[in-house]
Amino acid sequence: MLTQIADAINEALAGKTFDGSLKFDCGADGVLVLADNRATTLDRDADCTIKLSAENLKKLLKGKLNPMTGVMMGKLKVSGNPAVAMKLGSLLK
Repeated sequence: MLTQIADAINEALAGKTFDGSLKFDCGADGVLVLADNRATTLDRDADCTIKLSAENLKKLLKGKLNPMTGVMMGKLKVSGNPAVAMKLGSLLK
C-alpha cells in the first residue's frame, strides 16, 4: 500500500520541488520518505517524522484528516521540524 501512495505522490510532485525531508512512519506497515523531490519506501533520517497508521496516512493525503485535529486526537505525532510538514499540503494540491 505504501508503494502505491509513494507512486501517487511522485506523480503529484512532477515538476515541483520539495525542500527538506519528511518521513511518515507507519509502524509495522513501513515508512514513506519524501526527500530529494521523490517519495520512497526506503527508511532514512528526515528533518521531520510523522508517526501514524497507514490508514490515517491515506486520509491525511486525501484531505480527510486535518493535521492539527490529528495531532490533538493523538492520531499522528510529529517530531523534528514541523515547518517541513507544513510545506507538504500546498505542494500536493
